[in-house]
Amino acid sequence: MAKVQRNAFVCQNCGAVSTKWSGKCTGCGEWNTIVEEASNAPPPGSGLNKGSKGRVIPLEGLKGEHDEAPRLATGLSELDRVTGGGIVPGSALLIGGEPGIGKSTLLLQLSAAIAMRGGSAVYFSGEEAAAQVRLRAERLGLADAKVGFAAETNLADILATLADGPAPDLIVIDSIQTLWADALDSAPGTVSQVRAATQSLIRYAKLAGSALLLVGHVTKDGQIAGPKVIEHMVDTVLYFEGDQGHTFRILRAVKNRFGPTDEIGVFEMGQNGLAEVTNPSELFLGDRDSKAPGAAVFAGIEGTRPLLVEMQALVAPSSLGTPRRAVVGWDSSRLSMLLAVLDARCGVSFGQADVYLNIAGGLRITAPAADLAAAAALLSSLSNVALPNDEIYFGEISLSGAVRPTAHMATRLKEAQKLGFKRAVIPAAGEIETKSLGIEIRRISHLRELAERMGACQGRPGRAVKDS
Repeated sequence: MAKVQRNAFVCQNCGAVSTKWSGKCTGCGEWNTIVEEASNAPPPGSGLNKGSKGRVIPLEGLKGEHDEAPRLATGLSELDRVTGGGIVPGSALLIGGEPGIGKSTLLLQLSAAIAMRGGSAVYFSGEEAAAQVRLRAERLGLADAKVGFAAETNLADILATLADGPAPDLIVIDSIQTLWADALDSAPGTVSQVRAATQSLIRYAKLAGSALLLVGHVTKDGQIAGPKVIEHMVDTVLYFEGDQGHTFRILRAVKNRFGPTDEIGVFEMGQNGLAEVTNPSELFLGDRDSKAPGAAVFAGIEGTRPLLVEMQALVAPSSLGTPRRAVVGWDSSRLSMLLAVLDARCGVSFGQADVYLNIAGGLRITAPAADLAAAAALLSSLSNVALPNDEIYFGEISLSGAVRPTAHMATRLKEAQKLGFKRAVIPAAGEIETKSLGIEIRRISHLRELAERMGACQGRPGRAVKDS
């Protein structure tokens, strides 16, 4: 008797498989994410096809000689910084970002830069027509770059095109959710289609030694859409961040098998495309109002790069029973913790006030070292006293109110000195060489010291901060 083919119900968020449809996925708890898909044979190259016979693999030890992974220089120094010195041939990269953030512009500039340096690049667009991509290339001044381009979504046609001729140095797929395979009956963008397309393309890239760059859609939460298995399959996962109201764009690595994951690349969107920003600190502090209360400069570290940004706070009387707490660019739970520490350990209450906190320039800060700068901005706004415009802050605040030391303190201070800052408020612990720094150091061990300096403890009225 012939075996009856049964369809499976697959969650498009987590990839969980069930035998019947339901409104809520039992795996991830999301609603309306289960789609019926045909239970076809596994994709080519999976090693699970019926009748395949395995072979004995010789085992080796962990010790042995190995060479450093070769790098393909992209010509974009900010992208090379994030990837750890360039893209590794034969590796797969996945880049995600909000719609309209500039992913296609970045990839078109990358493809043209590879071609202009003597390499070969192939660009497959599944979302835009050929005329749209050509118009963008003309606007960016890249129409003369020898980049192979095609508007195609059929996976078999793409693989046949790549196999017909020498393997390119770079393959760009924009985007992976638009591809579809003939062997699967499900619609493009479903879990089975995305998984099969990704696996087939990665298999070709590793055999041919080509660098593969995939574009992934993101959800409303900012995460790459689809199951996490796609992020596990690739070697590097990059996120292109930024606020469309600002011209700054941040390229951040969250996974990198061939380099660090704490580096960022900074770009500025202009009429001629994305321009690299070699000194982000000057850019983020360019339009700073030094006389306004509630602004403090945080000396941060992103990977090996020191970065100075302005943290802005606004504390206003509230007529609501539950005052507002709004945060842009920082962790909202971190703000709640900081407000609780100021209330419990320093006697500074924000219970009857609305609190707004913003990171200037659309940057996102995740480092705990920003606690002290955020506290200084909050106390400055509450006391209505502007902080000195030549002073920086960094330090982690514990639940007891103690200011804890952070890493790379000397690097932060040198960057501040280079940009003209004269003083710094830093944790009391931590050894640094201050003789070679032309910057005045003020060390504090508890958050109360900063609150008393601002005159905010126990409801005392604010007083001006002395510059001496």
